[in-house]
Amino acid sequence: MATVLKDPGAELTYDMSDAAFYVEDRWQAPFAQMRAQDPIHWTEGGAFGDFWNVTSHKAIQHVEALPEIFSSSYEYGGITLADRIEDGTDLVMPMFIAMDRPKHTGQRRTVAPAFTPTEIKRMADDIRARTSELLDTLPWDQPFDWVDTVSIELTTQMLAILFDFPWADRRKLTEWSDWAGDIELAHDEDSRQERLKHLYEMGAYFKNLWDAKIDKEPTPDLISMMIHSDAMAEMDELEFMGNLILLIVGGNDTTRNSMSGLAYGLHHFPEQREKLEQNPDLIPNAVQEIIRWQTPLAHMRRTATADYDLFGKSIKKGDKLALWYISGNRDESVFEDADSIIVDRENARRHLAFGYGIHRCVGARLAELQIAILLEEMAKRRMRVNVLAEPERVRACFVHGYRSMQVQLSKY
Repeated sequence: MATVLKDPGAELTYDMSDAAFYVEDRWQAPFAQMRAQDPIHWTEGGAFGDFWNVTSHKAIQHVEALPEIFSSSYEYGGITLADRIEDGTDLVMPMFIAMDRPKHTGQRRTVAPAFTPTEIKRMADDIRARTSELLDTLPWDQPFDWVDTVSIELTTQMLAILFDFPWADRRKLTEWSDWAGDIELAHDEDSRQERLKHLYEMGAYFKNLWDAKIDKEPTPDLISMMIHSDAMAEMDELEFMGNLILLIVGGNDTTRNSMSGLAYGLHHFPEQREKLEQNPDLIPNAVQEIIRWQTPLAHMRRTATADYDLFGKSIKKGDKLALWYISGNRDESVFEDADSIIVDRENARRHLAFGYGIHRCVGARLAELQIAILLEEMAKRRMRVNVLAEPERVRACFVHGYRSMQVQLSKY
């Protein structure tokens, strides 16, 4: 599909919702051209219909700062470019990231206590112990899949703890996350129905966990927090499923793909990797830089609730906007040499990978901690990850990540 500009004379012919750009890792140049020529750019007849591409750091922040005008609500279309199927078969599963105020505020406040600095500190020793134990099992003399062995396993363990989820079944969380986060399934009816089957399985499993905690004393897991809150205790089945999807995908895909991105990215910037190896004090900043460079969720969608002039572009009520975090995080006007990992980049924290404003990721601190501890424990072992071949990437315009990546370890 081609894009049609509302500005005569411009020559941009990209549909950046085409998953091929991401699975083939060739999205960088098209977004750079958009930022240079037309940073708020209209796509007509794309894979997910008509929408505005918001590609510059400044414009993305501006839209995120106006949630009353640019809505996240499921009532207008939600947070991804995939629209609802209007044939009566599509399920609407509300989640608080896809709600506007005031309902968003109440539900976010319900789960936020799981991610306070006090709770993060409480969980740190456990995260370090589990990370250390896993790294000590890795082979030094043979190839293995970093994505499955390290990234998926560590993040799935963390989710199981957050939900007080049965340990033996924790890989179900990964499976459900993959089905829930794949908006490309909207293009195929059979796959869409298969997705619904898995989501119903997820809902039934969590309903049993929920029922087992009713009338019990509060515990510091997410299900108990929901049960003992005014904002979420009376959720219906679909809203419960929607919030599960949010917390599972948010807790799984973002951290897991950043953990994979650190292995891939540092391998491809060996001078920066060596700088980090020689100075572990750079790890906190390197975490921010790796998250910026990877950007584990490529976009979030907003829908205009009123006409609005956005830096000279006439946005109409009902227009769909794709906030391309993956592009904003490579904006050269904010991040010099933005396509490179620079572990001591002074403004790495300005990245947009966790969003901006009222919808900024509630679990951002926990994700940062998990990635930092992984780097710290690797440093203790003088562990270097060498990527043996190009990874298999996720075919999607929403989740930006890796299916598998063959690596071999060496010492430095």
